[in-house]
Amino acid sequence: MAKILALHGPNLNLLGHREPDIYGSGTLDDINQRCQTLCADVGHEFTALQSNAEEDFINRLH
Repeated sequence: MAKILALHGPNLNLLGHREPDIYGSGTLDDINQRCQTLCADVGHEFTALQSNAEEDFINRLH
């Protein structure tokens, strides 16, 4: 089993709400749920972190 961490950067929390004509109507939660399902189907663990601050990514990785 692998542990998979998705790091979502600045403004991705706005997916589905900001400019849906450009970025689509899917939300970050939709993407994370799809990733979670795909990972679970093959026996992997999925975790996601979204932040607008680079420091949060560094802290999570350490």
